[in-house]
Order: sequence, then structure tokens, then C-alpha cells
Amino acid sequence: MPTPPALTIPNPALPPDALILVTGVNGLIASHAADQLLAAGYRVRGTVRSAPRCAYLTTLFASRHGPDRFSLYEVPDVTAPHAWDSGEVLRGVSGIAHVLGALDLAVQDADAAAAAELPWQIALLAAAAREGSGVRSVVFTSSAWAAWTPDVGKGRVVLTAGSWNEEAVALARDQSVEAGRKGFAGFMAFKTLVEKGVWEWVRENQPRYAFNTLLLDTVIGECLDPVNQGIPSTAGMVHWVWENAHVEVLDMIQPQWFVDCRDAGRLYVALLATAPVVDRERIFGFGARYSFFRVAEILKELYPGHAEKMAKVKDLGWDQTEVPNEVGAELLGRLGQKGGWRSLEESVKENARSWFKLESAGVTDHKHGQFAN
Repeated sequence: MPTPPALTIPNPALPPDALILVTGVNGLIASHAADQLLAAGYRVRGTVRSAPRCAYLTTLFASRHGPDRFSLYEVPDVTAPHAWDSGEVLRGVSGIAHVLGALDLAVQDADAAAAAELPWQIALLAAAAREGSGVRSVVFTSSAWAAWTPDVGKGRVVLTAGSWNEEAVALARDQSVEAGRKGFAGFMAFKTLVEKGVWEWVRENQPRYAFNTLLLDTVIGECLDPVNQGIPSTAGMVHWVWENAHVEVLDMIQPQWFVDCRDAGRLYVALLATAPVVDRERIFGFGARYSFFRVAEILKELYPGHAEKMAKVKDLGWDQTEVPNEVGAELLGRLGQKGGWRSLEESVKENARSWFKLESAGVTDHKHGQFAN
């Protein structure tokens, strides 16, 4: 496996070789965060529910960055009392890329789901803030859908750092609307309520570390170890197009914005480890507009011999939302990525290479489109 290029940070906010905690490190986004942190010269401790099941990550990152830079830490149940206080999970940690969170798109009761998740999310923030902790920066992963509900029918919508998806919260709570007509409102409302709750805790407790939330829209691109990871999360939905699977779900996804896997990983590096330190901001991880109809077109352009076998995805139009993604682009620029965000075409091509690796390895019964870490 090729070694990724090293990242040079001219004026690091965290010293080289500092230890960064990445939660849910076996997931699509978190594995890229770990990969880019390692490329920047940091050590990474990654949490997983089962260390034996995820042992492949140690081998993966050793092959890419050398031995003894990455370690696994098992947290079997993050909802358990004092899950983040026990053992060595935070010992020696300077920064936290907190990626772990429930990702069930079929949430029905957003308030109940948020009430169940917030205590253990806040428990990690509180553990990081306790006296004696060396944590200097935390990035909390949220969702683009915590800011708005994509809908091409609305035309031009302007998002700001203060945008919240109150529309989804109201719809999720509206008992006069049948569940089948609410679409993804339950999940959107859940993500909105969780991020709001986290910010409320930060305002009330004023932890000494820098704190930012990272709002990621659809993540597309390379899977670092498709044989062991499958084609997970939204990258798996690109694979659905290739396999002509779950077309009814693809047709529900409104045109909106996407971010490349590597760009997402680098945003964690920039927020945790570069100067000047960004603090108390919502960062929009929005690289470019996309739709699954356009994804299908790109795949057909790249692989015309497979075109007739791909999903026939509806053309729902093109998003017109204006988003505040300038800070994200500037953060990528700090790491030498002067060309801005990676293009949809490049990300779809790298996404496809991941499932070709599976095919070349003879793997036919693989995971794809799974959202849980």
C-alpha cells in the first residue's frame, strides 16, 4: 500500500509527536482523520468497541506510517458510566477528534435519541476538561443536516454559522404527519439537538481547551482498507449506484454538498494542530455541490462498459444553497492544499477504486452503505 505524502505544518499549535485521540477510528471519516494526523507527524490512539475485531487498523497504519505510531484502545460501551474516565483512554492526550456518534438514518423519536446520546457525548467533553488534563483542543463531529434540510425546490438558501435545522425539529415532532412522509427529518432533528446540546454544555462550562464542531455533508472518496472496512457510510451509497441497489433511497437524497474523505480528515488536523488556533466555531465541511444523478453520470463517463448495469437515478436538479465554507478551505490551505477542495469527479473515481480492490481480492460478500462505527 502506498505511503501517503507527509503533511508539513509550518507553525504547529501542537508539538510534533503529540498524542491525539480519535474516537470510532474504524469508521470511514475517523480512519481518514487518523491517517492524516499520522501523516502530519502525530501519534494516534483510536477507540473502538472491539480491539480484536479492529486489529487490522494497527497493521494498516503501520504499513502507511511506520510502527508504534498508532494504537487501539477498546471502549466496549461508550454509554456506560465513567466510560471515558477509566483506564488510560485520555492519559497523555493533547487533542481529540471526536467522530463517534449514532448514525441511524431511520431515527423516529429525535428527542429520545438525543436524550440518550447527549450524556455520553458530554461525558467525554467533561473528562477532557477535568483538572490535570492536557487536552488543548477538541473537534466534535456534527452533520450538515444540523444546519438545514436540503431541498432544491427552495432555490437559493443562504446558510451561516448560526443556521440550525429548526424545520427538521418541528417536522420530527409534528404528530399530525405520518412517519413515512417525514423523510430523514428524524435523523436531521436528532443531529441538530445533539449539536445544540453540546454547545450549551460548552457555553455553561467554558472548558479551557479550544472547541469547534465540524459539520460534514455527504462524504465520498477512498476507503483506506475496503477488505476489512467494506465500503461504509455514504461512500457505500456511491457503490449502490454501481450495483443498482437501494435506488429508492438514492432517489430520496436531495442534491446538496459533499466533502472528500481526505479533505475531511485534513480538517481535523488543521483544527487540532495548526495556528492561529480556531476556537468556538462551527466549521462547514462542504467541498462542492453534488447529486447522486451526477455521481451516476461520472461513473458512466469513467466506466462506459458498465453503464447499463448501474442504477437509473432520478435527476432532481442542482442545489443552489450558499454555504460558509471559506474557513474550511483556508484550513486546508494551512496544510499546503492551495487548490481548495477536491472535486467530485476525483472523489468518485477514488471511491470506485475502493470496490475494485475488493473485486481484485475476490471479496464478494462485503459491507457497504453501513453507517455505524
